[in-house]
Amino acid sequence: MPALFTSEVQPPNRLSQAINRFGGRTLIYAVLIIGCILTVTPFVWTILASFKTHAEIIDPAQRTFLPREFTFSNYQTIFSDPSLPLARFYANSLFVALSNVVIHTFTSSLFGYVFAKFEFRFKRVLFAYILATLMIPFQLTMIPSYLILLQFNLTNNLLGLVALSWFNAFGIFLMRQFMQSIPDELLDAARVDGASEWTIYARIVIPQVLPALATFGILVFISNWNAYLWPLIVLQDVDVRTLPIILTWYNDRHTSDLGLQMAASILIVMPILVVYLFLQRWVVRGFTLSGFKG
Repeated sequence: MPALFTSEVQPPNRLSQAINRFGGRTLIYAVLIIGCILTVTPFVWTILASFKTHAEIIDPAQRTFLPREFTFSNYQTIFSDPSLPLARFYANSLFVALSNVVIHTFTSSLFGYVFAKFEFRFKRVLFAYILATLMIPFQLTMIPSYLILLQFNLTNNLLGLVALSWFNAFGIFLMRQFMQSIPDELLDAARVDGASEWTIYARIVIPQVLPALATFGILVFISNWNAYLWPLIVLQDVDVRTLPIILTWYNDRHTSDLGLQMAASILIVMPILVVYLFLQRWVVRGFTLSGFKG
């Protein structure tokens, strides 16, 4: 046949394929590295600035990325300040954050189990109502919530930051989606062996969803540790306030010393970093095993 009508399948050029794969992978790594640098640089600068003097931070002639001479004077000033009892404020924030973590993880896992593995009347309607609450902005419920706390004399009290936090719509949704992947046969076998629903929940269901539960717990901890507006409204006395509010109060008193402000910021954010570093593998497992399927 004429060459015009012949078609030959050319063998793939392995070298060009390797170059294309290498180029694509290099581009992905380059974008990730640039994004990582842009994300981490402000935080690294804050850490380094906490070891600088105020003059070194603001004076263009002395300004460098690395401190010319590391100084711990900022941290020493904060720890020796009698008007800033850090231990008390750490205790306030830990009480609020850990209390909400315990309450939210328990109620979310319990309700998630009910919605995932039980059939009852109006189940879909109730679940849709729970999801609908995610669309209600906090600013809309802020005043009614404050008036409720006022009626029960829970304002200016750390319990006021916990009293209205018994249910978390996102947590219920996350646990329900994750628990749907647990085989029903496993639960039925436990029921046949005489296990109660509480036993099944505690000994079978919870161990299966620990990655998702740990991920959700970390998100709740970070959210409550960083909360500012609601604690600012509920808590008036300085002694019962949490760390984010104290940070603003402290920075207002030391507007002329950026080194102190940077050091105070690092001291407040450090517990979050410690929690994440210890539990990051659970976070990764929680999102990869994914409670968003189903």
